[in-house]
Amino acid sequence: MKVTVASRSGKEIIKGGLELADSATVADLQEAIHKRTKKYYPSRQRLTLPLQPGSKEKPIILHYKKSLNDYTDGNASNLTVVFKDLGPQVSYPILFFWEYLGPLIIYPIFYFLPVYQFFGYKGERVIYPVQTYALYAWCFHYFKRIMETFFVHRFSHATSPLSNVFRNCAYYWTFGAYIAYYVNHPLYMPVSDLQMKIGFGLAVVCQIANFYCHILLRNLRGSGSGGYQIPRGFLFNIVTCANYTTEIYQWLGFNIATQTVAGYVFLMVAASIMTNWALAKHRRLKRASLLAIVTMMTLLSERRILRDLGLNQTTSVFLHALSCCFSWILAMRLGAFHWTAYASVNKSRQVESTDINVDKLFDGKEGRPKYPRRWVILPPFL
Repeated sequence: MKVTVASRSGKEIIKGGLELADSATVADLQEAIHKRTKKYYPSRQRLTLPLQPGSKEKPIILHYKKSLNDYTDGNASNLTVVFKDLGPQVSYPILFFWEYLGPLIIYPIFYFLPVYQFFGYKGERVIYPVQTYALYAWCFHYFKRIMETFFVHRFSHATSPLSNVFRNCAYYWTFGAYIAYYVNHPLYMPVSDLQMKIGFGLAVVCQIANFYCHILLRNLRGSGSGGYQIPRGFLFNIVTCANYTTEIYQWLGFNIATQTVAGYVFLMVAASIMTNWALAKHRRLKRASLLAIVTMMTLLSERRILRDLGLNQTTSVFLHALSCCFSWILAMRLGAFHWTAYASVNKSRQVESTDINVDKLFDGKEGRPKYPRRWVILPPFL
């Protein structure tokens, strides 16, 4: 099989193309590209099928486990792929290690070292018990995160762009210094003992719950396997992203105990980020059910099918208009990609599973599970 590797502009990346065995996989192609261009190791490559000129569809990404024959469109002797350089990559464990290491080191500096002398505070600093407990809670949290990164978490993607290291480190390290500065400040005034105990008690309970949530997520699927699974057990029975829920409430407990503006700013920023992640995940898991409704509505919007049901003209026209309206609303909820799928179905006046591109993992049909009704991230609010 001859494979032509071109850029998005059409320029050939590897002169003369590559000759591969007929049984070669996408991973074999990536290795062959790496041998010819040492700079582009496999995780730095994104290979897609070429689009027709003027097409607004999203290109099909080649999956590394699949055979190249799956993408040849009946012509097994030739294949053209579009190459994109994703830039320098780094593994996710390394990315998380560096972003969590910063807060773990920075926070104790403000507690143990006389850094406030550089800010004009020359007097003796009194360390309150709440500041000591805050140090323990903070360091335990980030030490736990690092340990989970290497021994608990399983990553659906092997690598991340190197630029994310600098972005994520800037986020975590800056907030680490920001919070540590005010919690350990010489002018810091502690909260009452009762408020401190309630706050740290909530933080400890949520830390333990968060760890258990991560264990449940790890056991969802085997190492190296992909695909979506419905999380079950413990808090996942009522919340889609219970791991984010416990993370947010853990920081809420920390801030109840320490009570600083810096801490609450971090809580709001982190909660907003995790809420966006949770909403996206919830939509992905529930999308199959909505897509099934779009399929049904699109079927009803086909007048030929309505006539075959033996309905009179008035009823057929009414159901046709109503189903078209509902199909449009639902397709818009599912996003531009599935709206395109809906439009292509109505244009062709054919309703087939290959046209709609429905992932029916959790639609509750033919023995498949149906995604249950749950809170997204912050019960009882969301």
